[in-house]
Amino acid sequence: MSSAEWGSELEARWAHAWRPEEVAARLVGVEAPWYVAAGWALELFVGEPWRAHADLEIGVPANGFGEVLARFPGVVLDVPVEGRVWFDVAPEVLAVTHQTWLRDPATDGYLCDVFREPSEGDLWICRRDEGIRLPYGEVVERTAEGVPYLAPELVLLFKAGEVRPKDQEDFELVLPLLGSRRLSRLRAWLRRGHHGHPWLAA
Repeated sequence: MSSAEWGSELEARWAHAWRPEEVAARLVGVEAPWYVAAGWALELFVGEPWRAHADLEIGVPANGFGEVLARFPGVVLDVPVEGRVWFDVAPEVLAVTHQTWLRDPATDGYLCDVFREPSEGDLWICRRDEGIRLPYGEVVERTAEGVPYLAPELVLLFKAGEVRPKDQEDFELVLPLLGSRRLSRLRAWLRRGHHGHPWLAA
């Protein structure tokens, strides 16, 4: 299968991914501090849509993954690594990776992408810079309906690593909505890990 064909197949497999409210309904009562991540998190922060989303990503503490996974009985775990996908992975693969695609075995469609993130007690740890450690109370925010999402300044920090057109679009739309505290944090983190990043000029 060519890369273009595989890309089309992946797009089709993600076509019926869950929405944030569907995952939130399944995870009611879970003690692990989970959150919607990436582009969907920014949409929840803004409160209205502006582009389509190819998938749904959530973050959970790695040590709380089992509690979250128990709410999705029957799913198969696939792991993307460096452009390849490892299907129906063994526990030892999960131990050395951070990303997990939940697959419905009946349809082979992907439902949700789960990031298993580092943490220490009540502290969230940035997987790209372990020097960035924050209480979960500063990391997880909620919509009026109670759906948890990653703070927008942290979403943009992750997007700054490899800016795609959609990431630039997200940045330009969300930036004016960030207050001084969020802007200050994002600026400091960009200077720390992305010296000279073009977003700093904005």
